[in-house]
Amino acid sequence: MADEKNKMVNGEIYNPECDELVKARHRAKELCIKYNQLLPTQKTEKENILKSLLAKYGNNPHIEPNFFCDYGFNIEFDGFVYINHNSVFLDCAKIKIGNNTFIGPNCGFYTAIHPIKAQERIKGLESAKPIIIGSEVWIGGNVTILPGVTIGNKSVIGAGSVVTKDIPPNVVAFGNPCKIIKTIDD
Repeated sequence: MADEKNKMVNGEIYNPECDELVKARHRAKELCIKYNQLLPTQKTEKENILKSLLAKYGNNPHIEPNFFCDYGFNIEFDGFVYINHNSVFLDCAKIKIGNNTFIGPNCGFYTAIHPIKAQERIKGLESAKPIIIGSEVWIGGNVTILPGVTIGNKSVIGAGSVVTKDIPPNVVAFGNPCKIIKTIDD
């Protein structure tokens, strides 16, 4: 029988209250608290925490406080990433962000999925789907990205959007739900 962590990362229904996942969340949240309390000049300490927390650190990412995540071990940066203040990464599944991507303040990346039926939901079980953000993407402030979404390279997501479906490369999209508004010509 697969353990709950393996079920979680494989997109199966899992129990988030098993000891292993509870300990992993506590570790991540403690590291986030330490990170968020550091001064802007404490770059080495910030780097060390991120390298300990994230699955893939990338190329000198810059994350403004406050930064929160569930586990950290499902977050991958493929290069330089800038994340503005007050980001939330519910990384029950992988969250992968490409090189030279910029993320505005108050953005949420939510991979967790809870059952729709109340009888199932109150049992505490859940599942998750990955979020993949391409390279050279710009995500405006107050954007919410839901489970299973992929955003293509060089796309722009307008402020306040709720991204419920995949967004192709080289487009401007915004709204709730987020919709393609125009193509970006290079």
